[in-house]
Amino acid sequence: MDGQLKPGAILTSESGNKYTVKSLLGAGGQGEVYDVECGGTHYALKWYFKGSATSRQKKLLETIIAKGSPDKCFLWPMELVVPSQGEVFGYIMPLRPKNYKSIVDLMKKKAEPTFYALCRTAFNCAKGYQRLHAMGAKYQDISFGNLFFDPSNGDVLICDNDNVSFDNSKPGGVLGTPGFMAPEIVRGEAKPSRNTDLYSLSVLLFYLFMVNHPLDGKIEASIKCMDYAARVKLYGTDPIFIFDPKNKTNRPLKGYQDNALIYWPIYPEKLREMFTKAFTEGLTAPNKRITEPQWMDLFANMMSGMVQCPKCGARVFYDEKLESMNVAHTCWNCQNTIQLPVKIIIGKNRVLLNQNSRLTHHHVYGDYDMDHYVGSVIQNPKNPNLWGIRNEDQVNWTYEKPDGGQIPIEVGKTAGIAAGVKIHFSDSVGEFK
Repeated sequence: MDGQLKPGAILTSESGNKYTVKSLLGAGGQGEVYDVECGGTHYALKWYFKGSATSRQKKLLETIIAKGSPDKCFLWPMELVVPSQGEVFGYIMPLRPKNYKSIVDLMKKKAEPTFYALCRTAFNCAKGYQRLHAMGAKYQDISFGNLFFDPSNGDVLICDNDNVSFDNSKPGGVLGTPGFMAPEIVRGEAKPSRNTDLYSLSVLLFYLFMVNHPLDGKIEASIKCMDYAARVKLYGTDPIFIFDPKNKTNRPLKGYQDNALIYWPIYPEKLREMFTKAFTEGLTAPNKRITEPQWMDLFANMMSGMVQCPKCGARVFYDEKLESMNVAHTCWNCQNTIQLPVKIIIGKNRVLLNQNSRLTHHHVYGDYDMDHYVGSVIQNPKNPNLWGIRNEDQVNWTYEKPDGGQIPIEVGKTAGIAAGVKIHFSDSVGEFK
């Protein structure tokens, strides 16, 4: 495939950096993306087509670059490349590593992450967009074409950030990707905003967990020609959630939309409740859509709320609703009854204390830092039947026994795991249950 730029061509950025074109990586509606090299490091260059290289796009990029990236997960524009002659231009951004996959790869089974990696992908995705919105920006085009993830650990990279706009700037010409746009945009009643981003994020997350669109059920399967009118009706004027508890006319069709039927019952009730709200109330009430912190709280608990089936090895999610109903957890794969381990409840955070479980900074401090650890479950070297949590924090903890007695747990020391016991952290209290 021939591109606008030839391998070996040298382009100079506005800051004076010289980039050598190595190869064409791909093309989209606005332009082409190239692998370029500068000073021994490879970057990505997006080079616009003539029709997209507008003065408005250039001004938007200047604002984006000046604001800076909201989070490390964004492949954020770094600097402009504007030749002295010609009407086209481009911008430099970090190059996406080849081990990152798309949700399309997930749908085609070219990526098979564990449940933990899947939940961490969802958590990091929500966290990235939360930080973007905290800057006063809107993404405008959240879709599975713009998110890439590492199936081995759930790290994410968000690309195509050149259409991000800020509250003090006019909305860009991009309205979104079909199927991801909020119903009010599809109907022509609204422009992109944080609330429409939240809808698109919910669709993206539904795809991630269910490998199906939340509105693609029996009605979508019956459409013979998915033209503009059909899309407007399906996603704009008459949207119906495929698992709407009050309207069963659009259930997934067996043999056609099997992914949704298979995955929906595997996950905990809280996730199903969140998706149900997102695609019932959230379809018509933009101010009632699920926010990023709500998603992040859920995914943090899902990451720390899994147990391995001793019979088949499948990972099973803890479901607080089942426990409240005194119903045993069963393995979704082999139907074996699952014995749950002791868990620690810290505010709204919950951790099942399996062998090798760890307390993250978020569990104790509620700051959404799931990358740093403050405690680890370890086995008593003298009595393998006894387990405890080792203090790996920077401050001492206090161990409170059921009789009220308190024992200091210094950094590096271990607190025994026992039902009814509490641990006083610096800013919170955890209780074993």
